[in-house]
Amino acid sequence: MSNVQNVPFVSSPMSVDARWIAHNGHLNMAYYHVLLDRAFEEFGVVLGLGSLYIKATQCSLFAAEAHIRYLRELRANDVVRTTIILLAADDKRLHTVRQLHHVQYGWIAAMSENMTLHVDLAARKVVSFPDNIQDRLSLILKRHEAVDRPDGIGRRVSLQKQ
Repeated sequence: MSNVQNVPFVSSPMSVDARWIAHNGHLNMAYYHVLLDRAFEEFGVVLGLGSLYIKATQCSLFAAEAHIRYLRELRANDVVRTTIILLAADDKRLHTVRQLHHVQYGWIAAMSENMTLHVDLAARKVVSFPDNIQDRLSLILKRHEAVDRPDGIGRRVSLQKQ
């Protein structure tokens, strides 16, 4: 199982595929989410919820809600990494914030706040994490509580000043 010491979690580098560029010359909005989700899959391994867990338990993680803010344009072949902070967890849900960073320049291209559910794949319903996973989540959550929270968490979509 991967090391839980890295706080916040930092993904492997990923490259922006030229086929993902929209007609306006930057990364199509859907592919920001693809990059953020690929990083979350890596984080799932750290949480103990990767492919081996899925095969052994027939349980997995489902996205329930995502709020993505597009902050800077990404272009073909840009290299990015995602940092992930576990903001909260209960017996069935994970609340995370994910930030997509341009590797060369360090700026944040996108930020996504997410609610993720633990689902029994056979029953197709939300179920509690096993005790060993809840213990691991508690450990990771304690480590992530020390990380500064980025601005904009809990932000709503509105024309009103927030």
